[in-house]
Amino acid sequence: MRRLLTRTRPTTDPDGPELADARATPAKRPPRGDRFGARDLFAEATFGIGARPGRLILTIMGTVLGIASVVVTVGLANTAAGQINKQFDAVAATQVVVEPATSSGGGQTRAKARLPWDAAERVSRLAGVESAGTLAEVNVRGAQVTSVPVNDPSQAAQTSVPVLASSEGLLETVRGAVVTGRNFDSGHDARGDRVVVLGARAAESLGVHRVAMQPSIFIGEDSYTVIGIIDDVKRKTELLDAVILPMGTARSDFDLAAPAELQVRIAPGAGEVVAEQAPIALDPNSPDGFSVKAPPARSTVQENIQGDVNLIFVALGAVALLIGGVGIANVTLLSVMERVGEIGLRRALGATRRDIAAQFIVESAIIGLIGGLIGASLGVAVVVLVSALQSWVPILDLRVVGAAAIAGGLIGLAAGFYPALKAAAIEPITALRRGV
Repeated sequence: MRRLLTRTRPTTDPDGPELADARATPAKRPPRGDRFGARDLFAEATFGIGARPGRLILTIMGTVLGIASVVVTVGLANTAAGQINKQFDAVAATQVVVEPATSSGGGQTRAKARLPWDAAERVSRLAGVESAGTLAEVNVRGAQVTSVPVNDPSQAAQTSVPVLASSEGLLETVRGAVVTGRNFDSGHDARGDRVVVLGARAAESLGVHRVAMQPSIFIGEDSYTVIGIIDDVKRKTELLDAVILPMGTARSDFDLAAPAELQVRIAPGAGEVVAEQAPIALDPNSPDGFSVKAPPARSTVQENIQGDVNLIFVALGAVALLIGGVGIANVTLLSVMERVGEIGLRRALGATRRDIAAQFIVESAIIGLIGGLIGASLGVAVVVLVSALQSWVPILDLRVVGAAAIAGGLIGLAAGFYPALKAAAIEPITALRRGV
């Protein structure tokens, strides 16, 4: 029993239990003070932004307008360039003109070759050619074009309506439209029928408005039946002032020697190929006898137009964006001046220069990001609205829109750098003397 009590008797340290526990347990460092973490930084920044909502709205407006300007200018530049290319492709970039080449000698200019009568059919077989038609001016040997025959030697000479000859496919090639009646066909051409088609202005000057009663006009004393009136010619608008005969009729009645030019409508981008192959198709033995006027490649035209338009619009957007960044910097610097007391108090309570600078940088970055998001959304809405009003197809690059929104935050970050340095440089005692 005595042994048991001896074994279970607790041992005591002469220095006391507290010192014994201290020697047995390693000494712990005193807990460190609370640090200004990322959560605290974000909370202080958002509080500082929301404390002055009126000023916040005015500050954001600068960034909103800047970012919106960039998105709108780039979006409208791309949209406008697309419309310009579309219009250009619809007319100029799809038109090829083939004429006999000329040579000069002895003070005279001579043609090296003649266009064949079936030039349109030969060229139509080439890849990229959509339609073709020949055209020539007809020498009527001084005969007057009238709506009734006039044989009055005492009458003053009148300006005659020009007379042209064309093949069947010319009207489609130059994008003309028959407003009444019909166009002549290959049968009229082959038979040399005395039929004509009038341009709209020529029909008005001759007093012909309808063709249902088969009206006639006279070239000299010969009668020609009017079977159609054309208008809305995109190319060769001189056709609107002329009387147009079938090529075969002009050949038989007025001894037309050969077509003067060949109009060709091509697919966009086929200009170089058609320009190279058309002379060979017309005369394989002497292709250099023809001169071809063809548009450049569509890609080159598009790049040139879009590059020029983009350069102008992006420059304007950059200026607006710079103004927005300067606005953020000014307002942030003013905020620093107004919050000197707050800055001094925080410094006195242990905030470091880095904490103060970080707060103002985060504030300006948040303002810029909010403005960037709102501005990018507003810019997209403006581009879509303008395109809808003009019946255009809006062209927007989502990468540009996203980059513009992020650019707002980066601009705010850069704009807040100098005010943040000014805030961090304020000494606590100086700030406290000015009062909170």
